[in-house]
Amino acid sequence: MTASPSNLPSRSPALSQEDQEVLDALNIRATPANTLRAYERDLLYVAAWKAARFGKALDWPEREEIALTFLLDHARDLKDAPLDDTARRTAEALIAQGLRKSLACPAPSTLDRRIASWLTFHQMKNLASPFDAPQVKQARARARRAAARPPTPKSQHPITRDVLEQLLATCQDSQRDCRDRALLMLGWASGGRRRSELTGLMREDVSLKDFDKSGVAWITLQDTKTTPKEETPRLVLKGRAAQALVHWIEVAEIDEGPLFRPVSKSDRVLTRRLSPDAVAQIVKRRLKLAGLPEGFASPHGLRSGFLTQAALDGAPIQAAMRLSRHRSMAQVQKYYDDVDIAENPATDLLG
Repeated sequence: MTASPSNLPSRSPALSQEDQEVLDALNIRATPANTLRAYERDLLYVAAWKAARFGKALDWPEREEIALTFLLDHARDLKDAPLDDTARRTAEALIAQGLRKSLACPAPSTLDRRIASWLTFHQMKNLASPFDAPQVKQARARARRAAARPPTPKSQHPITRDVLEQLLATCQDSQRDCRDRALLMLGWASGGRRRSELTGLMREDVSLKDFDKSGVAWITLQDTKTTPKEETPRLVLKGRAAQALVHWIEVAEIDEGPLFRPVSKSDRVLTRRLSPDAVAQIVKRRLKLAGLPEGFASPHGLRSGFLTQAALDGAPIQAAMRLSRHRSMAQVQKYYDDVDIAENPATDLLG
């Protein structure tokens, strides 16, 4: 991790420096790169909040009253708070640093994530959690209820098969078109891949041993949010999607290294890895070329679109989950429920 050493908890006195370094390295190796980056961002936010609020660095373990104040400061909307309100002044300082967007009450999920990251650093050092104190736990539960809001979808619309076809129709024969076609089709047909999973793929993660015989490509996901490294999933890509992927590999002459790469303005394939943000730009550009409204869908629409289409086509939910790699059936069930209620004959009783 690259967080500032002054923000990190001190080493456990029960461990030698060598053992502590081994433990730190183990924690880092066992944690996905995206999660590590989220930990660092959240720790930076919490440290900046305490510095602005109290003029002090983080303590390890942190005191209960500090944790309680953090909860209270983030449990209300500060837009209408008096100008001299301490929580408001702290929030304005964080906005000035680019660490907070507005004075509005943060979403419960954002608050929960920052607290979870804070707790993770306590757990790494075997320190007591300030959020386990009864008063703090009660305040956290009440803050969550007070700030509850209807869940918003990560993508405004799912990219179902018909929408995907519109995006693919904008891809012609340039290197960029070949890449975008392969990325969109792999991202959708392999189960609705996350951005980090797409950009984390290496050429070595793609096996074409069965492609000539059966038109099948095998994909090994090394970097996934929900799967332990010892359970690296192997996914199958068939038909047009497999053909698009092989075509991209051939025209880009990718023998090793990152599978999806930037393409220069002169249509030259670069050697570095495509960034997750670039995937969002690819989806945005293809939506625009397809004549769809701006903001119609985000990259997560590939994931939600795959599951929605699986429900529309009557694919068993367990089969869809084997590809999407969801751990919770309840998360996937909502896509099936949305389709079921729309197709329910009782909704047509009035004609």
